[in-house]
Amino acid sequence: VQLQASGGGLVQAGGSLRLSCAVSGRTFNYALGWFRQNPGKQREFVAAISGTGGNTAYAASVKGRFTISKDSAKKTVSLQMTSLKPEDTAVYSCAARLGYGGAYFGTEYQYDYWGQGTQVTVSS
Repeated sequence: VQLQASGGGLVQAGGSLRLSCAVSGRTFNYALGWFRQNPGKQREFVAAISGTGGNTAYAASVKGRFTISKDSAKKTVSLQMTSLKPEDTAVYSCAARLGYGGAYFGTEYQYDYWGQGTQVTVSS
């Protein structure tokens, strides 16, 4: 299984970005998540979506501004980010855990597969 994240870039505070993560493999029965990390800091949970796509969870710092979604036909998971703040600056990574159910997962140790990160920089 390979995950390929894209969509990062430089944006002004208050702006929007949409990250996408393509998931390879024969199936798309995965719970998926987005995490972010800055140098010298621990990886931080951002958002998660269940295998069915019916359940989602967000970090308190992004709730109401970010939206996670998945497209089973395209085998992608997206993170729509709005009202971006300088503190949202980080390398964002997508992760997958095999499973088709209603559970979502909020810690990095619960995920089996990771994509490379994509840099998001929000200027003030």
